[in-house]
Amino acid sequence: QVQLVESGGGLVQHGGSLRLSCAASGSIASIITMGWYRQTPGTQRELVARIYSVGLTDYADSVKGRFTISRDNPGNMSQVYLQMNNLKTEDTAVYYCTSNLIHSGSIRTRDYWGQGTQVTVSS
Repeated sequence: QVQLVESGGGLVQHGGSLRLSCAASGSIASIITMGWYRQTPGTQRELVARIYSVGLTDYADSVKGRFTISRDNPGNMSQVYLQMNNLKTEDTAVYYCTSNLIHSGSIRTRDYWGQGTQVTVSS
């Protein structure tokens, strides 16, 4: 079994900052990517940021220059963070941690998701 647990969401004013954390645990053989998606009511989940095991990162255009995804150290992909600065009202959403990984005893990758954490940016 694999679990992703998010923390750090909350209410913040326009222009403020928040840091989200995500911890992966369980029977994990290898983590390929860790990332964050977000979703608002009536819309599809969209990629916010992603980090690969080799250290490369992807960002949505809307968050480039404001959000930073990071990990504890190059050898540890099981703990990642999303530093969100200069937050805007349009960043309000439920943020989900996700990981593409190989479960112990398997040879295939699979996507896992956390429960989500609410981020609300007030004007």
